[in-house]
Amino acid sequence: MPLILCLCLVGLYLLWFTKKQKLGKVFVSISVFFLLILSYGALPDALLAPLERKYAAYPTENSLDENKPISIKSTIEYVVVLGGGHTFDPNLPLTGQIEKGSLFRLIEGIRIHRKNAGSKLILIGGSVSNPTATATMMAELAIDLGVYKSDIITETESKDTKDEARIIKGTVENKPFVLVTSASHMPRSMAMFKRLGMNPIPAPTEHNVKESPSISPGLFFPNAYNIQKAEKAVYEYLGIIWEKLRGQQ
Repeated sequence: MPLILCLCLVGLYLLWFTKKQKLGKVFVSISVFFLLILSYGALPDALLAPLERKYAAYPTENSLDENKPISIKSTIEYVVVLGGGHTFDPNLPLTGQIEKGSLFRLIEGIRIHRKNAGSKLILIGGSVSNPTATATMMAELAIDLGVYKSDIITETESKDTKDEARIIKGTVENKPFVLVTSASHMPRSMAMFKRLGMNPIPAPTEHNVKESPSISPGLFFPNAYNIQKAEKAVYEYLGIIWEKLRGQQ
């Protein structure tokens, strides 16, 4: 949206305050074109699907497939959940303060933690502008949902994925551990953790691209949610490129 709006504003400026009418029309037309095609699901899904479907969902007893390289029969000591942000507001319940990404990740982490008896739930997430860290908020909610406090480890100092990988390496070392994060963020996270010699087992969640067996009427109408999916995809691709340029992948 920021890019589309910038193109539109430049075009409007050229139309209203200069004599470059044709160039102004070009900018406005391009912005409207991108707004239109990104409002439908085909292009956003095509951009996001390769990221979200790179790693299969963490298997369970009811969906174990011999063709999948991961087995829940292996001993798992740690389930690592990457935070997805929060907004501190004591007037709201914990579920209202934690961002959607953090909620999805936490619920999946708790589910996997309960399927691996004796495992520790490592919650990661620092704070940029909030008085409390994301990991602290997630820990409070996890306890409310029945996780024993003694089974929770919080890491509250990290600012990005690179920090998260570096900080918890001292805890998990080279042991296999389950890594929980949003499906679109998983490729970048896996690359970062593996680069430090760690052995993460991917457990993606918060999938935005979903295969429906039926055709929904909403497919034929533009939708703001599709623009959000496109933004998420572009954000991750830019992150991957940036980290490769910095030698972090």
